Amino acid sequence: MRQEWRGFKTGHWVNDVNVRSFIQNNYTAYDGDASFLAGPTAATEKLWNEVQKLQKEERAKGGVLDMETKVVSGITAYDAAYITADSKDEEKVVGLQTDKPLKRAFMPYGGIKMAEQACTTYGYTPDPELHKIFTEYHKTHNQGVFDAYTPEMMKARHNKILTGLPDTYGRGRIVGDYRRVALYGIDFLIQEKQNDFANTGDGTMTDDVVRQREEISDQIRALRQMKEMAQSYGYDISVPAKNAREAVQWLYFGYLAAIKTQNGAAMSVGRVSTFLDIYITRDLNEGTLTEQEAQELIDHFVMKLRMVKFARIPSYNQLFSGDPVWATLEVAGMGQDGRSMVTKNDFRFLHTLENMGPAPEPNLTVLYTKRLPENFKKYAAKISVTTSSIQYENDDVMRPVWGDDYSICCCVSATQTGKEMQFFGARANLAKCLLYAINGGIDEKTKQQVGPEYRPITSEYLDYDEVIEKYDRMMDWLAGIYVNVLNLIQYMHDKYYYEAAEMALIDTDVRRTFATGIAGFSHVVDSLSAIKYAKVKTIRDEDGLVTDYEIEGDFPRYGNDDDRADDIAVKLLKTFLTKIKKHHTYRNSEPTTSILTITSNVVYGKATGSMPDGRKAGAPLSPGANPSYGAEKSGLLASLNSVAKLPYEYALDGISNTQTINPAALGHNEAEETDTLVRVLDGYFAKGAHHLNVNVFGVEKLKDAMEHPEKPEYANFTIRVSGYAVKFIDLTREQQLDVISRTEHKAL
Repeated sequence: MRQEWRGFKTGHWVNDVNVRSFIQNNYTAYDGDASFLAGPTAATEKLWNEVQKLQKEERAKGGVLDMETKVVSGITAYDAAYITADSKDEEKVVGLQTDKPLKRAFMPYGGIKMAEQACTTYGYTPDPELHKIFTEYHKTHNQGVFDAYTPEMMKARHNKILTGLPDTYGRGRIVGDYRRVALYGIDFLIQEKQNDFANTGDGTMTDDVVRQREEISDQIRALRQMKEMAQSYGYDISVPAKNAREAVQWLYFGYLAAIKTQNGAAMSVGRVSTFLDIYITRDLNEGTLTEQEAQELIDHFVMKLRMVKFARIPSYNQLFSGDPVWATLEVAGMGQDGRSMVTKNDFRFLHTLENMGPAPEPNLTVLYTKRLPENFKKYAAKISVTTSSIQYENDDVMRPVWGDDYSICCCVSATQTGKEMQFFGARANLAKCLLYAINGGIDEKTKQQVGPEYRPITSEYLDYDEVIEKYDRMMDWLAGIYVNVLNLIQYMHDKYYYEAAEMALIDTDVRRTFATGIAGFSHVVDSLSAIKYAKVKTIRDEDGLVTDYEIEGDFPRYGNDDDRADDIAVKLLKTFLTKIKKHHTYRNSEPTTSILTITSNVVYGKATGSMPDGRKAGAPLSPGANPSYGAEKSGLLASLNSVAKLPYEYALDGISNTQTINPAALGHNEAEETDTLVRVLDGYFAKGAHHLNVNVFGVEKLKDAMEHPEKPEYANFTIRVSGYAVKFIDLTREQQLDVISRTEHKAL
């Protein structure tokens, strides 16, 4: 066995690329408490202070510190760079996206207009030669998409019944198995890809065979460039990492290659904690590493993830406010053999939020089950109470589908690490679709005929059976055009903006899932409930178009543990997924859906008219699977119970739920708050719920931060929004007001 693997138990992983086999044979589960953790080193404090100074300067300059205007980003586009000119030896994990910290790269392959607009928005002028190259000589993903769009697709996009489409930015959500760089070294990975290349096709050059051979060639090229990039920093990653520091560094080089070449909507890190703990434990046992040095490694790795930045255009920032990266990183979970996968390293990653303070990135995610060690559950809950910087996902519902080595590829969506990829697909506005059903396909905001010209509803009061029949037909149309649009986008992304660096670290025989998503979920549920259980009167304009509604009587609302409303929610989710599955999806991928909107619920709401549930035109849609604002009348637990009824099997792409809890609702001190939150999490996930964002603060704190962002205590004030976290003061005022208007639970 190789010298770098000394002390490791052998298994299937030795001869084939199989990181899961390595982990299961070698990790050390930990059920102790957090008392072993070490504080920040002097180097950590010095470097983090420097980064925070740069972040403060960045905020003062309007959100961007510096931008590239001459160099097209690539794995080897820049020489080695460090946080400061003299910090090379202090940085235990090295590597920057560009030649300066927080400087944003020029990434035109998604679309030259977007790359240029990202520059000019902040006062930078890109090199005219780049414009010429990417308009006259090299086609971009965005150009390919818009060349192929049909008039119907353009109209649906313009009227925002399809929203947030990845046609103007990288799709993201592809998680390379960056652990492979550390475990095997690049040369072994290149050899494996060369073997796959030799075994591709039987001599018949079909479209699929030609494409796969070209893609493998691109992957091999990317692996070689990773070696070259690492060499510029003085490291040889052609061979496996021989100790913990190299394991962290090698892994980070793999991730760095990804973020140098892709600016996707989610650039996740993956499930790396337990893997790295194996190296750290071996080094601790050998006496070549101390606990303080181990923590420093994790702190510096996390620091680099906190520094990831992409150049974005205003419309993207409106959709995804707060400058998120979604560098999602998971801890905890259970093995399929029943062993806890919690290690000391899971504590170390959460401890970075104490050593360096709260932060949105990396998007720390606890894979939760009641069977996790109590000490870890309490520590995670404590971190939630003090920082509001982590989210929880139900390992018990994900593990049977994805195994025990999955990663979260965006905010909440799971994929098997190194075994599959996801085609990201934004949202279909089901709230707007309901209004189209009522008005015969006419958009209530623009007055354009967007959907099919079906006969509209002409009665004064809405009849439930008539609405359901028309809504069902309109959803058929929406599902069809949605899948067609996504098929087109994914085809062009593969053609012009292929993720070679990530795919080089994923099996060639890859499983593909096809992600769709729902916006306006709770408003449809409550609208249908109002029509069924109360009386809803239509209010029409001079053209006879329904533009508002009057509700007579009361009706059950989703979010109160009332089956009358909650059953409508379950049926709606199942119906939409069934319609999506009727259609062919690109590269024979497996269709999934999600109930997941980000801060974009403000933008979606602006484009959506008044709803039969009482929500007025232009008001923000409720995020993700959350109940509508003001609908929750029965406390936190009833709200959680409603969301928990949505079956994960109907939304394998994720069911996002974000809750704000006043500290007083949890207890009178930190110990009480922690214990109560653990009980809430245990109960919620035992019911089969998928996801929970936990915010523990009062609305008054949000209001004060909005009015006084200059206060030092708000510089890193982090909140969970919908599947990810942001610094509250980085949100637009509109987004801040939306967050403030969400339900604050003052009692369980």
